Formats: sequence, structure tokens, C-alpha cells
Amino acid sequence: MKFRLYIILALAIGISSCGEYEKLLKSTDYEMKKTRAREFYDAQQYTRAAELFAQVIPRFRASAELEELNWLNAQCYYNMKQYDIAGSFFKSLVEQYPFGEFAEQASFLGAYCDYRLAPRAELDQQSAKDAIEGFAVFVNRFPDSPKVPEAQEYLNILQNRLVEKSYLSARLYYNMKQYKAAITALTNSLKEYSESKYREEMMYLRLHSLYLYAEKSIPARQRERFQETLDDYFSFMEEYPESKYSKEVQKIYDSTARYLNINPADNLENNE
Repeated sequence: MKFRLYIILALAIGISSCGEYEKLLKSTDYEMKKTRAREFYDAQQYTRAAELFAQVIPRFRASAELEELNWLNAQCYYNMKQYDIAGSFFKSLVEQYPFGEFAEQASFLGAYCDYRLAPRAELDQQSAKDAIEGFAVFVNRFPDSPKVPEAQEYLNILQNRLVEKSYLSARLYYNMKQYKAAITALTNSLKEYSESKYREEMMYLRLHSLYLYAEKSIPARQRERFQETLDDYFSFMEEYPESKYSKEVQKIYDSTARYLNINPADNLENNE
């Protein structure tokens, strides 16, 4: 019986509170709304605080408080983990007040929101690119900030994610047996991310793609493409003479040399 009474009492208080809040939303007393928005923010009731800030901010555009109100509004969405909206508000705050009280924090958090929105490497990485740009701007503009080491750590994570995305996209063409597209994608990735941890594998995949593309070409184009395969073979061997792909690479070379009527032993002597 007492338990039911507690439930009824709690519901009554909740309904009363909702009623008061609805009246507050409809009120034309914006000073009171501003005060209550701050109170809701301090109480971590971010949804209600954000609703009130949305009403209050347009009324205080000429006020010295506007910068802080925008900051608190952005923080509401950040704390609600609505990173797309929060990031937009943080970036807008930096644009409006580039030398303001909250510029440094807002610059970092705007980039961090993009970081939180960035998906795993297999998916589109536009948010990761936006975050990289944001953190780079932050580090350059606020080099003495205590947040710089953290920003640099996120930059490394994001850069590695882009490297992985590039690798996965290029390998996908190879797996789908679209060898011409694979050659282009692998070549571009190797140029853009020359220090990639996937470099050896990608160079092997490009060599194999060149070989298979030549093999499947019309007779009139085969000699030219096998020659490209041979050139790439020597590039691979120069960089990775003790590669884990040595057996596969040797088979590619032997087959390519046979087609081009090259004596493997003579060719190797000429390249020593």
C-alpha cells in the first residue's frame, strides 16, 4: 500500500513539474527563462536547458552574455551526445568570437565532435577528414594549449583510419577482380600514404593486378602490359628483396618473362 502511495506521489510531482515547465516555455519573461535555463544546465537537465536557450538566445543578441549563452547551448547538445548539432554550435561560436573567452575550448570540441562522428574505416570518412582539419587548425592556433597532446593523438588515430580506408578500398577492387581499377586505386594509395603499414602488401597486390590485367588483355595490348608488370616486379624487389610474398612474386616474374621471351637468368644478371 505504501509503495503504491509513493508511486502516485511521484507521478503527481512529475505532472506538476511538467506543467510548470510548459508554462515556462510559453512565458514572455525572458530574464526568467534565461535564469531557469542556467539552473537546468547546472542540474544536468540538458534537454530542458537547450529548449530554453533556443528561445532566449535570439532575445539577447545585443547582450554581453550572448557568447556565454551560445557556449552553454553548445555544451547542452555535447552532453546529450548529439555531436552533429554540438559540433555545429561550437564551430559557429569560434567564427563569431575568434578571440573570445571560449574560443580555445570550442575549437577543440568542434573537432572532437567530428571525431566522435567518424565511423569505422570501411565507411565514408568525411567526418574524419573534417576532424583532422579541425584538430590541425586547433594545434596551429593554440600551440600552448594543454589540449595539444590530446589533439595530436586524435590526429594520429584519424590519419591511420584514412590509411586503412584507402587500403581497404583499393583491396576491394582486387578482391572483386576489377584489376584495372585496383591498379589505379593501389597506385594512388601508395603515393598518398607512402609510409603506410600496408605498403608491402599493397605493392604485391598492384604487381599481381598488373599481371592478371595483362593476362586477361586482348593480344594487341598484352606485350605492353606484361612489360609494365616486369617493371613493377623490379620496383617491388628493389624495395622488398626478402618479402613474405617472394614465392608468389617469383611465379609472376617467371610467367611474365616467358611471355616476353626473356631468359630469367640473363635478365637478372643485367639488373645486378
